[in-house]
Amino acid sequence: MEILKADNVSFSYINRFQRVDAVKNVSCAFETGKAYAIVGKSGSGKTTLLSMLGGLENPTEGEVLFKETPLRTLDRDAYRRDSAAVIYQSLNLFPLLTAVENVMYPLKLKGVPAAEAKKRAEDALRSVGISETQFKRLPSRLSGGEQQRVAIARAIASNAELILADEPTGNLDITNGDQVVSILLRLAHEENRCVIIVTHDLEIAAEADEILMMKDGMMEREE
Repeated sequence: MEILKADNVSFSYINRFQRVDAVKNVSCAFETGKAYAIVGKSGSGKTTLLSMLGGLENPTEGEVLFKETPLRTLDRDAYRRDSAAVIYQSLNLFPLLTAVENVMYPLKLKGVPAAEAKKRAEDALRSVGISETQFKRLPSRLSGGEQQRVAIARAIASNAELILADEPTGNLDITNGDQVVSILLRLAHEENRCVIIVTHDLEIAAEADEILMMKDGMMEREE
């Protein structure tokens, strides 16, 4: 089922010296139950496109539609809280919260009762391979791969239909990177979520159901 669509979107901004056309007239659609990879060199526009899909930026032209409704007409904070979980390369874990508290945090913002939030957080952590002995560890006491799994668990616990991941393996070794990709693919294929991964790694992209290639702000599709 189609859940998200970019309809002829462009994004431009002005820096100190010139107008930059970061994304130019891109159209693409995304379905639940599938994993997508957006690939391209640095500066190709892939992260800017992900920002628009995640509701972090409004297109300069065109529309991003979630279930046929333009994102610019929605409460974008609520969209990211309830429907579209963004996993950042920098992870954005709270350094003074434990692993389980990091996963619980967005649930508490949604008004989920503490006991339910704790159970959902613990279940999500287990599902990505975080052991109970690690639940109460601060991020600084977890490896890079474990921290990335906590960030994914936070997305899982939210029950978001959309999972958008920006270079989720960029700071990981091959083994941990492969494990993270496997988790993301499982979310698409077994939990019927729509997973969109921005990556520069073509081997990781090859694991996706569809590859969207960005170049100079424009897109070419490969399948």
